[in-house]
This record gives sequence, C-alpha cells and structure tokens, in this order.
Amino acid sequence: MNRVALQVCIALLLAGLHANSFAQQSDSIIHELETITVKSYRSQLSPVQQLESLHQLYITVGKKHEVISLQGLPANLAEKTGRQIFAKVPGAFIYDMDGSGNQLNIATRGLDPHRSWEYNVRQNGIMTNSDIYAYPASHYSPPMEAVQRVELIRGTASLQYGAQFGGMINYQIKEADTTKAIGFESINAVGSFGLLSTYNAVGGRKGKWSYYAYYHRRTSDGYRDDARSAAQAQYVCLNYFPSKKLSARLELGRSEYLHQNPGPLTDAMFTANPRQSTRSRNYFRPDIYVPSFTLNWEAGPSTRLQWISSAVLGTRGSIQFIGFASTPDTILETTRQYLPRQVDIDNFNSYTTELRLQHSYSLLGLPVTLVSGLRYINNNLHRRQLGKGTTGTDFDLTITEPQFGRDVRMQTENVALFAENLIQFSPRLDVSVGVRIENGLSRVTGVIAYLPNERVPQQIEHNYPLLGLSMQYRINTTNRLYGGWSQAYRPVIFADLIPASPLEQSDVNMQDAFGYNLDIGLKGRWQNRLIYDISLFRMRYNNRIGSLVLVDTQGQSYVFKTNIGDSRTDGLEVYAEYKLVDGQTSQLSVFSATAYFNGIYLNGELRDGTENIDIGGNTLETLPRWISRNGCQFEWKGLSVLLQFSYVAASFSDALNTAVPSANGGRGPVPAYSVWDLNTALHFGKMYTFKFGVNNLLDAQYFTKRPALYPGQGVWSSDGRSVVASLGISF
Repeated sequence: MNRVALQVCIALLLAGLHANSFAQQSDSIIHELETITVKSYRSQLSPVQQLESLHQLYITVGKKHEVISLQGLPANLAEKTGRQIFAKVPGAFIYDMDGSGNQLNIATRGLDPHRSWEYNVRQNGIMTNSDIYAYPASHYSPPMEAVQRVELIRGTASLQYGAQFGGMINYQIKEADTTKAIGFESINAVGSFGLLSTYNAVGGRKGKWSYYAYYHRRTSDGYRDDARSAAQAQYVCLNYFPSKKLSARLELGRSEYLHQNPGPLTDAMFTANPRQSTRSRNYFRPDIYVPSFTLNWEAGPSTRLQWISSAVLGTRGSIQFIGFASTPDTILETTRQYLPRQVDIDNFNSYTTELRLQHSYSLLGLPVTLVSGLRYINNNLHRRQLGKGTTGTDFDLTITEPQFGRDVRMQTENVALFAENLIQFSPRLDVSVGVRIENGLSRVTGVIAYLPNERVPQQIEHNYPLLGLSMQYRINTTNRLYGGWSQAYRPVIFADLIPASPLEQSDVNMQDAFGYNLDIGLKGRWQNRLIYDISLFRMRYNNRIGSLVLVDTQGQSYVFKTNIGDSRTDGLEVYAEYKLVDGQTSQLSVFSATAYFNGIYLNGELRDGTENIDIGGNTLETLPRWISRNGCQFEWKGLSVLLQFSYVAASFSDALNTAVPSANGGRGPVPAYSVWDLNTALHFGKMYTFKFGVNNLLDAQYFTKRPALYPGQGVWSSDGRSVVASLGISF
C-alpha cells in the first residue's frame, strides 16, 4: 500500500471513531417529539384566473381573457350546463335548448352562439371546428368531466390563432399524474329525466413516457317528450420526453352522440305545455374524430418551436320531417304511413398543420418577444342534402331514391402567416403589435337538382392582411390597465352559397364579413379580498349576410342572398368577486358577472315577405340588452355550496325586430328570463367527491332561441327543474 492510500485509510478510521463517540454522547440529549398533522383545504370555488403574458407560445398581454378551473367546481358537468360553467364570464350567452349535455352553444358580444361557430374552438390547442371555411360549427364535444380548465380569449388576440370575431375557446384536458405509473379516476352521475353518465380515466408515467385515456358514456330521456339522447366519447394521449428540451405528443379524441329532436313549438304550445313535442322522427348524429401530433422543442435559452399537425374527420347526419310547429307529422289515411323524411349528410375532411416560433431578443435595448408562425389548412367538405328518406320512425340514413337533391363539395386551401412582437418599453408598460396575412381559395362544385349545372360552381378568395395592437400598463403590483384593437373576418360559408330553392339565387360576388374588435379595461385586486375585471368594447361587423327580394328581366320576383348591411356592438363587461370571510377552513364570497350590450344595424335592408325593409337602426338579433350572473358561494373544510342567479334580458329573434310572435312561432321576441341554481360538492377522504345539484331551482319555464333554420323554426323549450348527483373516486 502506498503512502497516500495509507493516509486516507487512517483519516477515515479516525473520522469513524469520532462520529461514534459523538453519537454516544448525544444519546442523553435526544428528545422524542409529538407527531403534528398539518391540514389545509384547497378552495374549490376559485375566482376567474388570468393567463401569464406568454402562454404556450401565445401572447396574451392586453387581451381580454378568462381561465375557468373545473377541478372541484360545484356545477352540472354531466349535462354541460353552460350558465354554470361560464358563470363568471361576463357576457357569455349560451343557447339553453338541449339539456342532455350534447353540445355547448356559446358566444360573446352579440355573436351567434350556434355550435360556438363564431369561435376558434380548440382542445389542448388543437383546432376542432368541423370546417372553418365551409361549416365552422364545432360538432366535436368532449365531456366536461375530462376538462381541467377552459381558456377563453376574446377576439383581440385573433391574429395569433385565426381570424374569428369571437376569439378562441381552448378546452384543456386533464393530464396524467406523473408521480404514478398508473392512476385511475371514475365519475358517475344520475339525475332527472333518466340521466345516467359515467366517466372513467386512467393515466400515469413510466420513464420517458406518460399517458392519459378516458371513456365516457351518457344517456338521457330528455326534459321534453321525444328528446332522448345517447352520447359517448373516447380519448387517448401519449407523451414522449426524450430530453428536457424536446417532447412529442400523440392524441386521438372522438365524440359521438345521437339526439332525438322533439321539434319546435308555437308560443301557444309552449304556454300550454313546454314539454310537449311536435316531432318524434327527427334525429341528429355527429361522429367526429380529432387525431393530432405535437412536437415541442426548446431550441435555445430564448427560442422555442412548436409544430402541430391535426385533422377533423367524421360525419354529421340528420333525419327530419321539416315544417313549422303548426305543421303536424302524422300518418296519412290514404297510405297508412308517415311521409318520407329528409336525409342530410356531411362528411368532414379537414387537415391543419401549424408551425409556431417564440423568440426573445433585444431591440434598441428593449426586451422583445416575437411569436410568429405559418398555418396551412386543407378542407374538403362533402355535403349531401335533400335525400328522400324512409317513412319509418327510427334513425335511418337510408335514401329511397338514388340521388340526393344537393350533392356538392366545398374544397378550401388556406395559408396564413402571422407575427406579433411583445415589446417591454418599461417595467410597467408592454406593447404588442402584430399582423396576420390570410390567403386562400374555396371552390364549390357538384350537382343541385333544381339548378342548372352552370349555376353551381363558385369560387371565393380569402385574401386579407389583418392588423392588431394591444397594450398593458401595470399601475402597481396588483392592478393593470389593458386594451387592444384587432381586425377579424368570417368566411362566406356553405349555407350562404347554396340556394335553398329554385326561386333563390346567391350573389356570386358575396363578400366575407370583415371588421374589428376594440377593448379597454382595468383588472386587478384590492386588499386581497376584491378581484375585478371591468372592460368596454366595440365590435364592428360589416358585410352581414341575408336575403333580399329582387325582380329579374322577365318581371319575376326571386330571393337574392347577399351582403345586406353592417352592424356595431358596444358594451360593458364587469366581473367582480369579493371575499366576505377568508379563514383557514371557511370562506364566504359573492360574485357578479354582468354585461350590457348595445348592438345595432348601422345600415342595410332585408326581405320581409315580398318586399325589402330598411333595417338601419334595428337591434341585432339574438342580442339581449343585459346578461347578469350572480352568486353566493360558501366553503367549509371539504364542503362547497354555490347559489347562483342568472338573468338574461329579452331579445329579438330576427333582424326585422318582429315584436309580435308569428302564429307558427318562427318569428318573434325571446322574452327575458331568470334562473336559480343550487350546487354542492363534498370532498371527503383523499379519494372521494360527492356532488349534488338542483338546476332551475324555481322551475322557470323559458326559452332562449327561435332558430332561423336548423333544427327547426319556432320555440325550443329550456329544461325545467332537475336534480343531478354524482360520485367521483380517484387514486
């Protein structure tokens, strides 16, 4: 053994003897402490949250936005009750005409809520609109039990994700518990009108891989007669983390439901019995798949890249006996059969790939963050309508004649370039300037039985440079002034281009709707008890589409679909939440999310029967003057209670502002309504959550919509009082 090794051995031996001696001396001063258990209770009634300035390669500075956490929220998630989920979002207008929970129909600022089609709807950042150019409705509908949080950004951020007037809604799905190799969650609900719902999820992490998957199923008899529904959804996600700077993600989501539509009512029918039906043979069934691949790469300390490639694939099938509520669907005495129903089928084939870059740099000594990207969309929507269906009563897409009355395709290719720079002029002032360039072409081809072949093909260009500006000023550490202006447009869609009958024509020079969103607001906290967000907005929406009556060269009248006018909506949006009690184990707070709207047609004219009427100065259709949701919420340890009051003012169902309901219920006002809800949640043990709620506590009879077209013109009753109970377990 050499000298150095010998010295090391002697040193280690002496150190061991010294440590043993110290331990023996210390035995006399060791004291055993009593076990102390520390308990804390996480609030389940959290206020509306805000996104960070840079969120997943998006700039949110100066943009009006809200984040709604659904974890533990005492709300009716099984049936997707929108007024409860979006209770703290001022101005959120939800069509409440399908209590089965199949679809969320939401809009803000006076836009049309139909299947949320004025919004860019996403799941985990993946676009789910069925066809953003031909039919932008969102038929894909994940269960709310699967959603961790909802992120809603208004239209002033549209340069970064699309061009929609409404903005973006992102449903962020739950992630796996990465501390476990396998974890499990099950939520099961029962309720009034035959509601049965089950949600089961599994997830975990092993090494460089993580996974999450769920299966959901829900059935309901419905509040109204002939309103049964059955829904299912599946989802699987696989993540791979080869390094700290690189990750890859594969996702596949599916949602499918079959809903029996009970048909519209007249006002007299609604007054007599809002639960009755006028149709027993009408059905609607979308079946949508959303596959996607996402790659995230931190290329450097100041550079991040994201590539998302996704698709929306599936069908939308409907079977209807079409007619106003005053037209009965009965068995004919002569044939002893019903009349044939109309069959319509859409096939969606929408593909999107998007590359995004975030890069931080210095400009003239100022910190700057650039978010830019390129998006390519290729859509091919195959629409078959006016098929002669069977005389049966079940869901059957069989047609009894070889051809559909309309068999057309709308193919769109679109390339969008976007860039937005966030400049920090000072520790208090941030300014973001951006541009989006949209370039695309949509082609319509096919056969329409009642039109000459030369009248069917159409071609529409979508070429827009869109500009935007937003800012944020930090008054102090808790309060901020923000504002923004951003241009937007809405493409001419299939329904605008296809004449409904031989007596109609569509304007070959029809223009896309074009306009802007403008916001200014103040948000923050006061004394850690009051949270608030108050904003003023203006939305300009030009080139609205409608129908006129014209006369051809032979003196014959015909209906002409074209751009009919421009509109403007001004409004005030207020969210405030105040903690009356803020203890360690108990909390008591009140909140209000209230919005005021003033939306009018600046100019325009519209067909009314056989003449055209000037609608300049008229109130926008489906726009209530006030929407106010208010609540009192209480928490004690694991118990949460939320009492909510919702008020929506009266609105008009059409741009003509028809004040007296028509005999068939197709036109007329939508009266104001108020609804009370009571929801509770009890978290006990480490694994269990029990929820119980009473929806529409006072059994108000009301309706929110008279559809202009699908699923039928007339009154659609909203649900009366119901109860829902659920039990969740996770481990």
